[in-house]
Amino acid sequence: MLILTEQEIQQLTGRQRRPAQLRALKWMGIEHRVRPDGSIAVLREHVQNVLGVTPQRQGTTHEPDWSALT
Repeated sequence: MLILTEQEIQQLTGRQRRPAQLRALKWMGIEHRVRPDGSIAVLREHVQNVLGVTPQRQGTTHEPDWSALT
């Protein structure tokens, strides 16, 4: 899923009320948006990047393109 669920936002922030969740997200440096209905949208990939737990994508390597040197 692309966006964290309400339960995941509660787990991440340790807060149940939206104003407190917003303060916690801001303090943690996690980008978020408030939807028109007042709910909070947080991208899962951003949280993974901020916390340093981004899973390695299949097919990607961390080797340089050695053929570019010739």
